[in-house]
Amino acid sequence: MSMFLDQVKINVKAGDGGNGMVAFRREKYVPDGGPAGGDGGRGGNIVFVVDEGMRTLLDFRFTRHFKAIPGENGMSKGMHGRGAGDTYIKVPPGTTIRDANTDRVIADLITNGQEHVVAKGGRGGRGNIRFASPKNPAPEIAENGEPGQEFDLELELKVLADVGLVGFPSVGKSTILSIVSKARPKIGAYHFTTLVPNLGMVSTEEGDSFVMADLPGLIEGASQGVGLGTQFLRHIERTRVILHVIDMSGSEGRDPFEDYEAINKELETYNLRLMERPQIIVANKMDMPDSEENLRIFKEKLAALKTDEFADDLLVFPISAVAHQGMERLLSATATLLETTPAFPLYELEDEDETVLYKHVAEDKGYQITRDDDAAWLLSGEKLEKLFKMTNFGHEESIMRFARQLRSLGVDEEMRKLGAKDGDQVRIMEYEFEFVD
Repeated sequence: MSMFLDQVKINVKAGDGGNGMVAFRREKYVPDGGPAGGDGGRGGNIVFVVDEGMRTLLDFRFTRHFKAIPGENGMSKGMHGRGAGDTYIKVPPGTTIRDANTDRVIADLITNGQEHVVAKGGRGGRGNIRFASPKNPAPEIAENGEPGQEFDLELELKVLADVGLVGFPSVGKSTILSIVSKARPKIGAYHFTTLVPNLGMVSTEEGDSFVMADLPGLIEGASQGVGLGTQFLRHIERTRVILHVIDMSGSEGRDPFEDYEAINKELETYNLRLMERPQIIVANKMDMPDSEENLRIFKEKLAALKTDEFADDLLVFPISAVAHQGMERLLSATATLLETTPAFPLYELEDEDETVLYKHVAEDKGYQITRDDDAAWLLSGEKLEKLFKMTNFGHEESIMRFARQLRSLGVDEEMRKLGAKDGDQVRIMEYEFEFVD
């Protein structure tokens, strides 16, 4: 079983509010005590929090449903129910949270300890003490708690690294990481030895430090899912500098310059903004025969790509990872480049237009009326269903209040226009009623 997981779908449900209570004050020497039902407590929120000790979403492999604690119900003597505590879900830094149904980005969690409330708990229902009035001093009305928010979420981890090593399989990326850091990635003389991103902390002789990521090897067609494909291309998005590692010896029978162009094409196809990141070309395996000649030809072809004679030349560092040659120069140049390279935001907020346009927008009715296969009337809609769930049908006055709420929404009038008659079946969710004209 893989010990790395970077994409998962889960369901979260915030806590429902506690129900309000219908109660009356009954004490020996207190005549006409009046209503004394307390309010329900608030339901708990679902909060995501960044834990820098986590490096994968593996904790979500077998736990996909998270439900917060509901609030306590109201009590007699005007006592309110206790509000529930929030439920915290830990995620590794670099986790993006999306609504799985709308693909909307809810949060991008990066820094340690960063929190975001994803699903809000419902408020507590009001007890009958809240509904007392001069016209009705002893109401038998109480609300059920408001339902907590529920979402299907998609969590996506894009590892946090300053520098990303990219290139074809078996060009020496894992070897470089193992030499410059204490990371111990698997190294083998075959393709796709690296199956998951590996992170290592790198320190230079000048005292600078940065995080380097060894990413699984790319091949042509990776942006369309070939090989490991887009499964790990996403991890390059958070890097600020790309080290493009090339096998300059051509030991696999490939042309180094064609490798360089092929990988850049895959990065551009996957996300054009990846080409904004500065690249350092790492000419590896310079201790092999033909490497010097291949490097000379490579630089000539690279120079031919320049369209602006005043543009800076791309940095090319010849190294031999196995022989530990040229590594310090490469690391120093990388640290220097990082000092002047800002972070690249993944999700930009749209600029708000300062001009305010006033226009009439039709208000959402909050309900829909349709007919079921058995000719019953179906009432649906977020606002209507919320009112229904918060109605305590154990008391006649609460039922009458719900009927008045439907009438104020315009449900009765619209049903009559659509042809509803006295005695017709009306269905709200799984409950059925009779239409009374």
